Amino acid sequence: MAYLLLSILAAAVRAGTPILFATLGEIITERSGVLNLGVEGMMLMGALTGFMTAHYTGNPYLGIFLALGAGGLVSMIHAFLCITLRANQVVSGLSLTIFATGLSALLGKPIIGVTAQGLKPVVIPLLSQIPILGPILFRQDILVYFSYLLVPLLWILLYRTRPGLNIRSTGENPETADAMGVNVYAVRYRCVLIGGVLAGLGGAYLSLAYTPMWIENMTAGRGWIAIALVIFATWNPVRAVAGAYLFGGINALQMRIQAVGTRIPVYFLLMMPYLLTILVLTLASRETVRKRIGTPAALGVPYVREEKL
Repeated sequence: MAYLLLSILAAAVRAGTPILFATLGEIITERSGVLNLGVEGMMLMGALTGFMTAHYTGNPYLGIFLALGAGGLVSMIHAFLCITLRANQVVSGLSLTIFATGLSALLGKPIIGVTAQGLKPVVIPLLSQIPILGPILFRQDILVYFSYLLVPLLWILLYRTRPGLNIRSTGENPETADAMGVNVYAVRYRCVLIGGVLAGLGGAYLSLAYTPMWIENMTAGRGWIAIALVIFATWNPVRAVAGAYLFGGINALQMRIQAVGTRIPVYFLLMMPYLLTILVLTLASRETVRKRIGTPAALGVPYVREEKL
């Protein structure tokens, strides 16, 4: 029983890592005042680019690098539409997700079901021997370890540095930030780029570490879960860890339940993570809740600089 519990918790970390990357990226993006509903599409493009690169070159690390670029490139389309052209952010994000879903399905059709060299677990000496925590946290692959470092780094960036203050101020009151000499447009462009890069990394993790193969629409809604988790985490990178691993644990649990052959319908088990997502979004849509959890005041609102005559 103890071994089964440890295996489920270790699987929860693996299953939650791609969601964590996407959630951290969306937190940075939304903190600057830009809503990005294209996370799912950026993850798909990252997953496809990373897998295709690893498949044809045999180098998964090159695949990860190019996946970052793919996610960042798609995010720049969103940034140009929403920041420069001041297009509707919801429409832009949804359009990019639909576009990326179709494009990834088209380009990935010849390699469906093909396997590639993926990332292998790296056991950390001494730390992996710690009771309970060792087998769960320190027998993972290199991207999981990177996520452990990324969370505190982003927290320090947002809450303990001047650039982080600029990010939060552009999301709360861009007019005041502009008056204080902050380039609102540049800050938002950089944050959207970071969000796209991390979404691409989350996609690459799916196709190179979690399931080292390409399957059409393999993100399976994880991008939407990440958007909900931003609210669940109240735009705080540290709280995002708990949310991502919770969703990862639910996903790992339903897979284990299926494996033991219970009488619970398989489709009910598959929809468990998404039921929780709907619940989070429903609760967070209330105006009183939005104010209480600290939604950035300028989120989704295009900024227009008033030139002084």
